[in-house]
Amino acid sequence: MTLFQCILMGFLIVCAISVSFSKNLLNSILIYMSYSLIMSIIWVCLESPDLAITEAAVGAGVTSVLFFATLKKIHAIQIEKEKREESDKEGDVHE
Repeated sequence: MTLFQCILMGFLIVCAISVSFSKNLLNSILIYMSYSLIMSIIWVCLESPDLAITEAAVGAGVTSVLFFATLKKIHAIQIEKEKREESDKEGDVHE
């Protein structure tokens, strides 16, 4: 295994751990997308381009779009935005 592949494997572990500890749903989806893209690069390094294309298309593409659509549908993105705005207002009051 080359040094580049070891670094990519380290990034995979970091992504897997950070997605489970992320409290923001939008950030979790973005981390999941990066996990899929790193995994597709690893498949290319392992000389398996068909799996790399599938991982990039399905993992980072279609699944992420479905996650974003779901968050939009359940209004989770707007709720997080409202929470941020409320915390900013409270910060202004306390100062």
